[in-house]
Amino acid sequence: MLSLKNTVFVFPSGKNKNFGLLGNATGAAIMTINVKIKRTGDAKMPSYAHPGDAGVDLYAADNYILKPMQRQLISTGLKMAIPPGYEGQVRPKSGLSAKHGLSVVNTPGTIDSGYRGEVMIILINLGQEEYRVEKGTKVAQLVFKKVETADFQEVEDLDETSRNEGGFGSTGIN
Repeated sequence: MLSLKNTVFVFPSGKNKNFGLLGNATGAAIMTINVKIKRTGDAKMPSYAHPGDAGVDLYAADNYILKPMQRQLISTGLKMAIPPGYEGQVRPKSGLSAKHGLSVVNTPGTIDSGYRGEVMIILINLGQEEYRVEKGTKVAQLVFKKVETADFQEVEDLDETSRNEGGFGSTGIN
């Protein structure tokens, strides 16, 4: 029986050099992508907290104080090269949201594959108390998602559906 656990397979063709297969904790094959990262200073590398997690933790590169209802750009000290065909989605940490009312303003925030600037987190304190963000602490998570692009075609009319233009509560409140 072939096991993929702890084995990385890299596709041999040059056009797919950013991708591989990795076995997870149960031995099931999962797709991985190669993301190149440049750190500034002693910034912490992103990391998965547990096997099978969808998101990697992102860490603050500096100290901040967020007052209630204040938003702040939080430095991660990271620049990355996400492969074409993928995006990085910055999302809130559920524990920070539940315990302290912290969230990411533009959730999910998108990091496009062509972006090479520093990854910054737009954090907001929706809680009632001041919150101190310490250098090296988790501030958000990053999930990599496949991206599909659209080919737009202008038409005179659209096909009809049972919903048509119904929206904004058209199906009722309950």
